[in-house]
Amino acid sequence: MKYDVKKFVSGLHDFQIELSEKQMEQFLTYYKMLIEKNKVMNLTAITEFDEVIEKHFLDSLSLCRFFDLNRPIRVLDLGTGAGFPGIPLKIAFPEIDLVLADSLMKRIGFLDEVIGKLSLEKVTAVHARAEELGRDSMYRETFDLCLSRAVANLSALSEYCIPFVREHGHFISYKSGEIEEEAERAKHAVFLLGGKITDIHKFELYETRRSFVVIEKVKKTPKAYPRKAGMPTKSPLL
Repeated sequence: MKYDVKKFVSGLHDFQIELSEKQMEQFLTYYKMLIEKNKVMNLTAITEFDEVIEKHFLDSLSLCRFFDLNRPIRVLDLGTGAGFPGIPLKIAFPEIDLVLADSLMKRIGFLDEVIGKLSLEKVTAVHARAEELGRDSMYRETFDLCLSRAVANLSALSEYCIPFVREHGHFISYKSGEIEEEAERAKHAVFLLGGKITDIHKFELYETRRSFVVIEKVKKTPKAYPRKAGMPTKSPLL
């Protein structure tokens, strides 16, 4: 099937991303795999091609406007779901060393299929809860960058994500619209976890208002965090 990629090409141009023919083919194959697998398991409510381009692919890639991804950094996509933002970032910026983590084994199975089909290198899909993985010495404080598009309170997300980040690395949260109040409320939690909110980037992607909250890891995370399973969400740090 032929796809009209004009919207995608235009968006990539806005981000100053140039894809090879192989990379474009990888994105199209990923789309086809996503839609096919979505018939048997719930990966996304967004399935129409242009919408996936806008709300998944370009939204994932929009990070490159504010953060340099053209280098071999170690990146964790926590709560990756169907692979966003990690897979689009890996296709467009193949130098990154990527770990995709999710708590649902079926999603990890799908991601392994994608990694194999697209012949992606330096990508690992890990089945684990963040609270457990964050205490594993193979992962704790070993990443230059942790990303999350999860719809969750920033205080809770920070407890899940900051323990993975090395000192002077970053946790960046993809957020919708107005974020200042939520970020202000999360400041103390971020501080307790060893982080500091350094930037909030607000922008529009088509008709959608988006934000990035940038948190720098300024000191090691205390051993008490993350707390046991479910606690960061049920009782976010104040």
